[in-house]
Amino acid sequence: MDLADFPHRLSHRRLAAIVRGRSAHAALHTVLTLVEEGVDLIEVSLNTDDACGVIAKAVRSVGQDAFIGAGTVVTRHDLLRAQDAGATWVVTPVVGEGVTAAVEQGLPVLAGALTPTEAATAMAAGATAVKLFPASIGGPAYLRALKDPFPDLPLVPVGGVDAQAIPEYFAAGALAVGVGSPLVGDAAHGGDLDGLRLRARRFRAACQGEERAA
Repeated sequence: MDLADFPHRLSHRRLAAIVRGRSAHAALHTVLTLVEEGVDLIEVSLNTDDACGVIAKAVRSVGQDAFIGAGTVVTRHDLLRAQDAGATWVVTPVVGEGVTAAVEQGLPVLAGALTPTEAATAMAAGATAVKLFPASIGGPAYLRALKDPFPDLPLVPVGGVDAQAIPEYFAAGALAVGVGSPLVGDAAHGGDLDGLRLRARRFRAACQGEERAA
């Protein structure tokens, strides 16, 4: 993905799905189902079973229809193996080696941070946006408070973001939201894909400001 295009895509699509599963087969089908439902920014966490295999197969399957990223990128080794698998963007839990390596490789990176100092450090390190994690600790009110001194800070709340909270996060100034289990449920562990489809429609509708999914 073009580095300059990533913030625009985040702000336009407004939803990044997080897939983390115990079954590589189920995780792959979760990714493909999300793409079929129009969710085209998908992070596969590296603590998923055979995560790089899932990323590689997903990239081959979806082509230009979606952008497959890697999450839980902590080290340079994590970054390089995710990039080799075809990940076009990455997400880190902290500001550290994973962020530095992504910047060096020219990949968009959402750097994990919680405090004002961590968020400012992430942007100074070259992060494309800040993954505000865990967002559930302070909710939309905390995000709004961070935006007061840093109005241009691109924040993507992650962690406990459900569909009902999404409008509040956007009203508080979020660029997009990252959603794992409230969206994915048990699908990446071999659970119900029909339920995943319904949740995907509900979350997409919430992110686009619609009252209900089509």
